[in-house]
Amino acid sequence: MKTQIDRLPRLAIALPVLCAVLVALTWITVSAKAVRERSLAEAGATQHAQALARSYAEQLQRTVSEINQITLTLKYYWENTGQRPSLEDQASHGLYPPSSRLYVVVFDRNGRTLSSTMPNPSRQSVADREYFKAHQGSAETGLFISQPYISRSFGRPVIAFSRVLRDRSGDFDGVILVAVEPTVLLSFFGQSSMSGQDLIALHRTDGALVAARTSDSAPAGNALLASAPRPQGESGVQPVNGSQFTDGAARILAWQRLADYPLVATAGLATSKIYIAAEEAARTDRRYATTLTMVLIVAGFAGALACLRAAAHAQREARIKDTYRLATDGAREGFFMVRSQTNGQGKIIDFQVEDCNERGAAFVGYARAGLMGKSFSDLYRGAALNKVMRIFRHAMDNDFHEDEFQLSAVGRDRPLWLHRRLVRSGDALAMTVRDISDVRAHAEQLARMANEDALTTLHNRHWLMQTMPQMLARAQASGGMLALLFFDLDDFKNINNTLGHAAGDQLLRMTALRLRGALRPGDHGVRLGGDEFTVILEQIGSAEQAEAITARVVEALATPFVLADGSRHAVHASIGISMYPADGEDAETLIKHADIAMYDVKASGKGQFRFYHADLSASLVQRLALEQALRDAIEGDQFVVHYQPRVDTFTGALRSMEALVRWAHPQRGMVPPLEFIPVAESMGLILTLGEQVADKVCAQLGAWQRRGLPPVPVSINVSAQQFNQGDVAAMLADCMARHRIEAALLEVELTESCMLATDRPVAEQLAAIKALGVRLLVDDFGTGYSSLSQLQQLDLDVLKVDRAFTSQLSAGAQGIAFFRAIVSMAHVLDMSVVAEGVETEEELRLLRELACDEVQGYYISRPLPPEAMEALMRGAFTQAGIHPVADGA
Repeated sequence: MKTQIDRLPRLAIALPVLCAVLVALTWITVSAKAVRERSLAEAGATQHAQALARSYAEQLQRTVSEINQITLTLKYYWENTGQRPSLEDQASHGLYPPSSRLYVVVFDRNGRTLSSTMPNPSRQSVADREYFKAHQGSAETGLFISQPYISRSFGRPVIAFSRVLRDRSGDFDGVILVAVEPTVLLSFFGQSSMSGQDLIALHRTDGALVAARTSDSAPAGNALLASAPRPQGESGVQPVNGSQFTDGAARILAWQRLADYPLVATAGLATSKIYIAAEEAARTDRRYATTLTMVLIVAGFAGALACLRAAAHAQREARIKDTYRLATDGAREGFFMVRSQTNGQGKIIDFQVEDCNERGAAFVGYARAGLMGKSFSDLYRGAALNKVMRIFRHAMDNDFHEDEFQLSAVGRDRPLWLHRRLVRSGDALAMTVRDISDVRAHAEQLARMANEDALTTLHNRHWLMQTMPQMLARAQASGGMLALLFFDLDDFKNINNTLGHAAGDQLLRMTALRLRGALRPGDHGVRLGGDEFTVILEQIGSAEQAEAITARVVEALATPFVLADGSRHAVHASIGISMYPADGEDAETLIKHADIAMYDVKASGKGQFRFYHADLSASLVQRLALEQALRDAIEGDQFVVHYQPRVDTFTGALRSMEALVRWAHPQRGMVPPLEFIPVAESMGLILTLGEQVADKVCAQLGAWQRRGLPPVPVSINVSAQQFNQGDVAAMLADCMARHRIEAALLEVELTESCMLATDRPVAEQLAAIKALGVRLLVDDFGTGYSSLSQLQQLDLDVLKVDRAFTSQLSAGAQGIAFFRAIVSMAHVLDMSVVAEGVETEEELRLLRELACDEVQGYYISRPLPPEAMEALMRGAFTQAGIHPVADGA
């Protein structure tokens, strides 16, 4: 006891010293954290700037390539055809939209305007311009890109993309100019997340500025840069201080050189907004540190004073009762001896701690010496005092009490769970306390594993089925409604198939985060498995309220996801909604009806939501019946092939025929492809059906050859899904080998969506098909979006113009102009042109005038079965001209 008393004054000195050390550590930690947060912000901004520079370079690559294609096309016509196309005439026919901020001009060798798409072109010579001199004084024939200059025609800044013209002797003969306003090259700013003083700029590789802007400056703001940067290498990133910019704003500057052109795309993020969050966090930490400093100073002095007071009272000895000695102070359990205190009437009004061991005192946050002699009224207040008094009085009345309770223990990462046992001994209670936190934590962990999805940390199917009855009971008791949302991610399997399951898992975790952000507090998100999710909306007052929350979920998931590799993927959600009690009174019924509603969304267009109604069940039954019938049809070989001729526009000679599949349904008769092809694609049956059609076509060609008919090529339609999921080249090679068909007798028609696919496997398949000797046709050209460069790169053979263009031929001059442009473009690319949907003699006459190579349509012939096609091949088309063929002829 004397040793303990002697230590108290030393402790009174140590406490302020300890508080001072804690204050110093606090400020060191705050400073280190501020530095770390600033570094993390800068690193994140660096990665963002690099991604923006790459994206900007990709956009510019496409834009400049299209401009380059215009100059190449005009140069070809100007130098090789002997014709001088009128740009004014082309512009009047809509080939150069006036709102595009892109103007095309041809100058002669003296710099005078020969032809232009500008509304009021200047007649002043441009021989003094940079681009004109560059071509006039050099043998350079490539694309020249100028710095911005003020157009003499309309007084605004433009950037010149020019190419030299030469006469037949190879001498300088003029210049083709595509003048582009800087906003065309700077449109990326409005499409990205950049704002404020963030910068995008375009330089030539010699350092000359082409265009630049920030949100606060006008496009082509040359004054933004005090000096032209000269970035080294293909790409890179570096911080640049404010002295390099006229607005004085420091930036993190990233650059990316364009692959085929002497241009460098630059993106700069203003550092002023990069560090805002880090500086705000630092200010908050400093406020907390200041508060903690004051608390530690007060605590140090208060602790020292308390130690001095405790030294004055430390000689009071505690009475140790025999009933308390149930164990030693070294035991794992905590032990207490608590004596009751009564008033004059013998009623218990308080309890006092007479003795305890160190472990027991530690459970309640005290040292043993500090807890001795304390009354419950000193230790507890309010409701806590009433609760503990009730428990201890119960133990006194019944001689025994046992329970488990929770404490918020200081310095622990989770609450402290204790088992308490009280035994009466006279007017006192002997209490043992044991730590059961690990046991409770293990039980909670097991419960969490059973009810939580490991990947997304959302609730799982087990939790849903266990909890849904309780939620429905609450809704029934309150007379309210409950909404259940069922959805999956549209085309999610493409992520797993192309990027791997790790990327798919990352996208699912990001989906769960967005889902939580779109829901209200109290709503429940559930992952059922795979990419299927359910949301439970309690306390719903109306269907409109459920609709508003669902719309938020659809909007949240519609924003493209940016994965760890920097790739962006838009994965929409198709959501079905069922309402309690209108659509069901139990979990299984509500889930089933929401699933039916979701299925209807997918069938009518993905990325939407729909409420369940009874008619959907009937629609689903019809759809399932159609799907099963389609499976049976494929297994039972119920499909036949009809053939529609393609003939020479001028002679009427049969050039080719298109194979068109029909479903010979046992009850319905011939079913047109529009009714079953989309269903086959959605079910993944299009690969098998495509193989059957190719086999039937090759077999029919072989039969016609054996009958001595003149060989005529047949074209087969191939969908984008067949290219994405199958090996079309291998399938065709197998069919040709099996039926001994030459490759020249087979053609493949592909849609523009196939042609425009950017993934390498599709391009490789097209090359493999060409290597077989099979010709490639672009079907329904004009219904999608494609460029001249893509048509040229893929080396296609035939362009089939969609019937929408053919039907406009007789509508006026504009339809003829559009068709003439398509024919000219195709012929330049060494492609023949087929007009689809020819239905009148007038359309045929116009197509002859436009030099269209072949025609196809009902005016020529409807699709015919093989036997009728055979008669046609024997002479229905003559060299004298085209004669319409009646159905079944």
